[in-house]
Amino acid sequence: MSTEKRVERLRTLMKEKGVEAMLVSKVVNLRYFSGFTGDDSLLLITAERELLLTDFRYMEQAKAETAFEVVEQKAGLWQQAAKAVQELGCRSLGFEGRDVAFDTFQAFRKLLPSWPEENFISLALEPLREVKDAEEIACLKKAVEISDHAFDDVLQFLRPGISERAVAAHLEAFMREHGSERPAFTTIVASGVRGSLPHGTASEKLLVAGEFVTMDYGAVYQGYHSDITRTVVLGEASEKHREIYHTVLEAQILGVKSLYVGIPGKEADRIVRDFLTQEGYGENFGHGLGHSVGLEIHEEPRLSPKSRAEHLAEGTVVTVEPGVYLPGWGGLRIEDTVLLEKRGGVPLTKAAKHLIEITQG
Repeated sequence: MSTEKRVERLRTLMKEKGVEAMLVSKVVNLRYFSGFTGDDSLLLITAERELLLTDFRYMEQAKAETAFEVVEQKAGLWQQAAKAVQELGCRSLGFEGRDVAFDTFQAFRKLLPSWPEENFISLALEPLREVKDAEEIACLKKAVEISDHAFDDVLQFLRPGISERAVAAHLEAFMREHGSERPAFTTIVASGVRGSLPHGTASEKLLVAGEFVTMDYGAVYQGYHSDITRTVVLGEASEKHREIYHTVLEAQILGVKSLYVGIPGKEADRIVRDFLTQEGYGENFGHGLGHSVGLEIHEEPRLSPKSRAEHLAEGTVVTVEPGVYLPGWGGLRIEDTVLLEKRGGVPLTKAAKHLIEITQG
């Protein structure tokens, strides 16, 4: 989908909400609607005009990246926005209320003193990004491919005596070397007893034989994020390792297979949660089943008991990531990035997810 079509969809939303102009401030939305990859800038979109307001640092870049009219601000970004709104003769303005700081908005309102409060309308633009177009899916697939290859590589690196932080650094370095712009988020490496921490970011703890090692990480390709979690056993797995691992794996496969176009986010979560409850681990699965990924690592729709998604649409890309966490012992999670097609959920993640026992070293 071209940026022109994305702006068309935004203009449809503006018309529905009775907004004559839309001020876009969130960095990822700047990129989504205009193609501009910088920050400290604003988009001002009306029924007929598309302006990118930025400063000297980004003028050359902006003109190369976007077809929007590029306006250089010298007296202040929000001052320039107020001036442009007045010059365009707008009488109502949409803004990203979830993104703009309260103090910034209050100061901006004072720049338009004749406008009553009802002329400013907060709009959430994230729903327009929920369904991914072909270009976005291609970028997501490339990000997933990089993180898949990182898993294959790290299997040769894992051994007793190295730290969780060393594992995280190895994963991140490999992904950088193979096309990732940066880590998709703070890399999680949680081994042994720390495996009961769902967001156990890598520590100085050393890997020990006979323990689970959970790795949750991702790559970024042209702004799009991947998200993968794999858990392996360092050394030989115990019966408890095998029993819990296969339970989580069965839950994860069930979660992927249960996805279909139109499924509510709550229902996708319920199916897996009921299974884990039946297996005796319901209370040990305390987070949602998954979330969408795209220009941000956590996007809507969500797969969780509190999900607001009534019907998942074709073209949605979500994670499916059940886990079991046992304080004082450890735990694990298995996660794929999954594309929802007409035929159902199709994992983009290809990395092996059978129980792997690392015996070298």
